[in-house]
Amino acid sequence: MRLKVRMKFLMWTAAALAAATAATGRSQTNQDQDKSIPASKVERLNRAPVSKEILRVKLPRPVEVTLPNGINVMILEDHRFPLVTVQFDIDGAGPLYEPANQPGLAGATAQLLDEGTKTRTSRQIAEQIDSLGATLSASAGFGSGAAILTASGLSDTFEQWFGLARDVLLHPTFPAGELAQYQSRAKPALLQQRSQPNFLANQTLSRALYGAYPAAVVSATPESIDSLTPAMLADWHDKHYAPENTILAISGDVRAATLIPKLRQWLAEWQRSKASVNFPAGPPPATQGKVYLVDRPGSVQTTLLMGNLAIKRGDPDFPALVVLNEVLGAGSASRLFLNLREEKGYTYGVYSNLIARKYAGPWTAGGDLRTEVTDGAMTEFLRELNRIRDEKVPDDELGAARRSVVARFALSLESPQQLIDYAITRKAYKFRADYWDKYPAQIAAIKADDVQRVAKKYINPATMQVVAVGDANKIKTVMEKYGTVEIVDASGKPAVEGSKSTGAGLQ
Repeated sequence: MRLKVRMKFLMWTAAALAAATAATGRSQTNQDQDKSIPASKVERLNRAPVSKEILRVKLPRPVEVTLPNGINVMILEDHRFPLVTVQFDIDGAGPLYEPANQPGLAGATAQLLDEGTKTRTSRQIAEQIDSLGATLSASAGFGSGAAILTASGLSDTFEQWFGLARDVLLHPTFPAGELAQYQSRAKPALLQQRSQPNFLANQTLSRALYGAYPAAVVSATPESIDSLTPAMLADWHDKHYAPENTILAISGDVRAATLIPKLRQWLAEWQRSKASVNFPAGPPPATQGKVYLVDRPGSVQTTLLMGNLAIKRGDPDFPALVVLNEVLGAGSASRLFLNLREEKGYTYGVYSNLIARKYAGPWTAGGDLRTEVTDGAMTEFLRELNRIRDEKVPDDELGAARRSVVARFALSLESPQQLIDYAITRKAYKFRADYWDKYPAQIAAIKADDVQRVAKKYINPATMQVVAVGDANKIKTVMEKYGTVEIVDASGKPAVEGSKSTGAGLQ
């Protein structure tokens, strides 16, 4: 019986994925065939059959209701396949609210929700989820103010697997034995990640950008994981998992009219609490640039990562920054990639990224490159950052970037999970009901003047924080050309006494 249910779920899931990707299958095949052709060797004739019409969409509107205990429920009906996806988004239960001396508490609480309840053991939960052909997981990622629990499965077993999800959400017991196993797995993983240059770069840049603000923390420590107790996890759960701070999004083969009364009954025991979500004010942007060098003796490559604080998600400049990022470094057709990889051969890949949340997130750029080309790479990074500030993007390049952003958005609408994410984003940020309907037109309306304006406003080489991870003996002199250098170790602490030197600064 278990195998039949599992196979049924997999068959329907495969069918759903096939339908979702049918529109892109041919283009993906062509991409796979062309991987051997370097982008710099491809003759771009600009003859792609791209429609000049603005993508016009109207996303399905979820049925929205607030339960008596304060849960904000959104239900998106989709009866094409007998599948249902559920997501609890619990604000106030994420790492942004952790005590400064206890990083990892929120994440451990989320991950141990399904390791035992008042009526089920960890093994029983796993076996029952498996027998129903369902999935269940929870997480609380660093930089986020929320914990997220997701579950999915067949619609004809929805009540059973939703009951399991409700049980782990409301009645976790955090058994000591399960916590001990979690700690034994987590500590080696934490030590391993500190050997990864990209983690070290991200950790160092986050601290440089955010200082004492909670978003500076990107990882637990072995010591903080060691200090966790079942009582600490239970206390965090009791104080931070509150229904009035929760969005419950459900998408799939359900009927809102019949489901809402059931939800009122099923979730009635989750009582309102006194938990309040006081979002901490973000830090001010840096006023002076600085270079951090994470010393990895013997390293044969340098990992560069640089950035400025940018904007909040609800900022009106968001669409213009998305287009700017597309031009500069979002993909393999962007300026940074074509310059540093295709023209100079410094790296296998280099990209930029924009993160925007309820607080100002960073715009960053970086990549891995050979140690001996560190200086040349820094020169080209700065050349591209200054060029997008000083020169307007040509019309053809700007048009291609706008179409790329809109095309990805259009493809994302085939994913039920993505539709849930869009609905939660709109609710969490209090966007208008038609926000996503107008998003393609917003992107298409971005002009070269808009891109240059936000570039000058948010991408400033003079105040940029730069991180280089590599062999200090080989790259310290190079990095001193670009600003005041502070050498740090893998923990982020100064590597040696007085390990600062003064450079000329980024230009």
